[in-house]
Amino acid sequence: MKKKLSYRDKLVELAYIYDVKEIKDYEKSRKNLTSGQLELILKKNKIVIPKDFKSNFLRDNFIKPVGRIKTNLIEYKENKIKDKNRAIRKLENFKLDSSRKIGRTFKDIWKQLGQIGLNFLNIIPKLGQVIYEFFGKLFTDLFHGIYAQQIEPQKAKRVIIAIVSVAVIATVAYSGINYISDNELAKKPEVKKEVKRPEIKKEVKKPEIKKKEKKLEVKKEVKKPKLEVKRKSVDEVILPNLNLKTETVLNLFKDVEYDLGKVRTQKLVKPIYFTQFPRDLDALQSTKLKKETFIKIVLPLIVAENERIKEDREKLLLVSKKKYTTDLEKQWIRQKLLEYKVKKGDMKQLLIRMDIIPTSIALAQAAKESGWGTSRFALEGNAIFGQWTWSGQGIAPLDRESNKNHKILKFPILRASVKAYQNNLNTHKSYTKFREKRSSLREKNKKIAGLELTDTLNNYAQTGTEYTKILNQIIKQNRLTDFEPVRLVNSVKKIELTS
Repeated sequence: MKKKLSYRDKLVELAYIYDVKEIKDYEKSRKNLTSGQLELILKKNKIVIPKDFKSNFLRDNFIKPVGRIKTNLIEYKENKIKDKNRAIRKLENFKLDSSRKIGRTFKDIWKQLGQIGLNFLNIIPKLGQVIYEFFGKLFTDLFHGIYAQQIEPQKAKRVIIAIVSVAVIATVAYSGINYISDNELAKKPEVKKEVKRPEIKKEVKKPEIKKKEKKLEVKKEVKKPKLEVKRKSVDEVILPNLNLKTETVLNLFKDVEYDLGKVRTQKLVKPIYFTQFPRDLDALQSTKLKKETFIKIVLPLIVAENERIKEDREKLLLVSKKKYTTDLEKQWIRQKLLEYKVKKGDMKQLLIRMDIIPTSIALAQAAKESGWGTSRFALEGNAIFGQWTWSGQGIAPLDRESNKNHKILKFPILRASVKAYQNNLNTHKSYTKFREKRSSLREKNKKIAGLELTDTLNNYAQTGTEYTKILNQIIKQNRLTDFEPVRLVNSVKKIELTS
């Protein structure tokens, strides 16, 4: 009698039928793969798993229907709770709106009373003139009656003017002081300070060549188009994909006074974003100059992405403290949960993942993985950090083993590579220790330093701890910790380039 096979044994037998070498090798080496791992390998080899392998009468006819009923009940209960919460929210919103309307009504009444008071003050000069004329005539007639003789009207008017002027000035001064003090007291509760975070508008425009004085020449094989630089007041400059030569890049840095010594001391870097490395960067004879050029190209990209993450983190902290959130805020949170691959709406986990990568670590890994910007992957695919892919567009390594099919992920521009690298460290399960240690430093109000976190990146390369030692060596030898507090310049001189 044939022995009844388990589901895992059926998968193994199916692998032998279709001659799946990877599973055979694991079986020969006596490494027990789980059913899930076997399923993934079979699916990767485009082998369809028969449905009867998973068939189970009791599960299909009893457990699943009961489970569906239970799920429907839970959903019904949740919908009722949501409806209740929605009704409570509407009631509270109605209460808040009513209080706002009442407050606005009293405010309008107070403003109208103030306007009436101002109008009354405007009437005072005309009223004073009428009083002056009335009392002038009265006193003149009175003096005529007392002395039974004609009094000079001019002299009488002067006396009256002096008396009336003193009375009017005193009255106006007293009324004005009271009005100003009352008005200031009334306006104090109405002052509302709205602090709005500046909106970052990213406009990607094809730069135009406009220059009055200095010109940079881009040397190409046949033609020599000129890069013209025009200095104005702007936020950033994005250099187009023009296959720039290293000489042109160095002249550009000189023209905009981009010096790493100033960056180290002032902790500010200009937002100059290259879309690719110069293809002849490796031709530089000076190793020091080659490294400095690489850092100048990559540093603004890393700092810009870290500042974007910082802004998102600050917004998340503000939104999470709110009792009620708007639809736009909810949509933004859902988007960030997807971006950072956080399940079940875990806001605590999202806050742990949404954090910066120390600039020193990013620079060191970029230098190591791209050969200081001279590797084939960096030049052909803007792949600074050597990330692997099995499904996306990539470049196949020349020394790849025949039984492997991974590629190095390629990107349209350098900044996309930096963003993908930061997202990789912030989401992949291999770097959980990195994120936990970074979060621990946050909780202790300590500086997030690169040398404190390099030991958690042993899973980034196959060499493990040897890889982390190399990162430490690169950071120390090139003084990359100096760039950790660096931020982008708020207002810099714009460079517009055209070809």
